Amino acid sequence: RAIRAVWLLLLLNSWLSLRCNCTDCETTGYECETDGACMASTYYIQGKEQHVRICISREKLVPPGQPFYCLSAEGLLNTHCCYVDYCNSIDLEVPVPIKGGGWLGSGSSWGPVELVAVIAGPVFLLCVLLMVAVFLFQHHQRAYSHRQRLEVEDPSCDHLYLAKGKTLQDLIYDMSTSGSGSGLPLFVQRTVARTIVLQEIIGKGRFGEVWRGKWRGGDVAVKIFSSREERSWFREAEIYQTIMLRHENILGFIAADNKDNGTWTQLWLVSDYHEHGSLFDYLNRYSVTIEGMIKLALSAASGLAHLHMEILGTQGKPGIAHRDLKSKNILVKRNGMCAIADLGLAVRHESITDTIDIAPNQRVGTKRYMAPEVLDETINMKHFDSFKCADIYALGLVYWEIARRCNTGGIHEEYQLPYYDLVPSDPSIEEMRKVVCDQKLRPNVPNWWQSYESLRVMGKIMRECWYANGAARLTALRIKKTLSQLGVEEDVKM
Repeated sequence: RAIRAVWLLLLLNSWLSLRCNCTDCETTGYECETDGACMASTYYIQGKEQHVRICISREKLVPPGQPFYCLSAEGLLNTHCCYVDYCNSIDLEVPVPIKGGGWLGSGSSWGPVELVAVIAGPVFLLCVLLMVAVFLFQHHQRAYSHRQRLEVEDPSCDHLYLAKGKTLQDLIYDMSTSGSGSGLPLFVQRTVARTIVLQEIIGKGRFGEVWRGKWRGGDVAVKIFSSREERSWFREAEIYQTIMLRHENILGFIAADNKDNGTWTQLWLVSDYHEHGSLFDYLNRYSVTIEGMIKLALSAASGLAHLHMEILGTQGKPGIAHRDLKSKNILVKRNGMCAIADLGLAVRHESITDTIDIAPNQRVGTKRYMAPEVLDETINMKHFDSFKCADIYALGLVYWEIARRCNTGGIHEEYQLPYYDLVPSDPSIEEMRKVVCDQKLRPNVPNWWQSYESLRVMGKIMRECWYANGAARLTALRIKKTLSQLGVEEDVKM
């Protein structure tokens, strides 16, 4: 059986790899292998024609559909990408400009008419371009001020999925019962995204803006990425469409779409809308009861446990680590439970090869919530459990934020961020490292919490999430079980 598995892996690898000609690969007989594309390119340097043939890996084929590595430059560079073995053996031609720096001979003599044409022509062209630019700018402003409906592209088989009577709730039900758990077909996503009417802006971040939108009478959240954040948009959409990811405590993904109208590109990520906003906003506005605290904490643990869990089988799910867990990246639903959001920095674990699906940076996320091993760069990047342990540390800080706002006997504290009394409002990594790693300080757990069983349990969980040794910390599943038991004792209705 082991020999058969190895043989299957070798066979699969041979199917997935692409062989190409390679002008720089002398040691491998001028050949290379890739999981992306073969590329041939021809250009001129000092009047000499140069031919280059190389392999391009799949991760470099961005943006999808028109990768930068496959673009040509007229008169300078001719590039061709292809996807069949040794397909880059072709010779490409590049038009050669006439010597003398232009397209006209140096000995030509121009009369008055020609001179007027040469001077007036560019001026006229510049005026036309300015008029077009002003028109496009006004059109763009008008589209935003009136919140116009985006142009609808209507694929021929939309009616199979998007019958006129279908509401947003019907669509979400279809997704949750489709079996794969990975969302709608891409053409349906595109149609939904392009029939949304934007209503109001509800948030801004480093990536762009978040809007509340309407689709067939239902509210949706629309995260609009700036064009320079295309990789973040693509990665987050990719993670949200992981098979079997859908869960009541993970933000419900609806659609992703990139709309290019010729002058700018809008990158949309459409998800469920939750009117309470983030947990950070919610805790700033409201205090919570003991029951409310347990519901928030238990649902956050349930969402994280599902994210971390690997489900084996053909319809399985890889383990996923969030890497930027904080109160601003958790949403509060109408029923008082949490939904984990913002999966743009998440990593997936491929158990067959025991590898992580992207090369992760050592320090990503929000500095205030970084685990000790992330701050001092001792985290084992090759071991997936390291990333899960870092998530648990951050969850403990979120629990501290929730517990401080718990109203017991008429007592509750004002909302504060973790380490508010130890670091500035926008701390540097060095300031966080000094407090968390060198001084080994953690947020204060008040003694009076011991008087209330639920706060005592929460305090104990926090301390066990904050151990300097990541391997000693609780797992999300263990936290979920502990809080479930507390919920039973406190008669919490979930």
